[in-house]
Amino acid sequence: MTESFNTERPKAATVRLMLPYHLRNLARVEGDVRLKVCAPVTLRAVLDALEARYPTLRGAIRDHDTGKRRPFLRFFACEEDWSHESMDVELPEAVAAGREPLLILGAIAGG
Repeated sequence: MTESFNTERPKAATVRLMLPYHLRNLARVEGDVRLKVCAPVTLRAVLDALEARYPTLRGAIRDHDTGKRRPFLRFFACEEDWSHESMDVELPEAVAAGREPLLILGAIAGG
């Protein structure tokens, strides 16, 4: 009897990420960030890949303990606000394919 093993690796996508100035400065990057992310491409998977590549961003986007988004940051995908979506919902195919960026924006507060 022969056994066959699935040796396929999870499919990886290249996601384009746009960060606000203060996060780019903290990570010491200029322009967009391109990340390899294994499917399924979710906010959690993208942020995990971002923090693995740029450890200085750990805790700057998500709370260390809860993993929730920091209050003054917003996530946008395909011109839609994803800030209140579950971290485990798959991002739009255009973002997963790198055709559209995932934007992380700093919210502006004041009076």
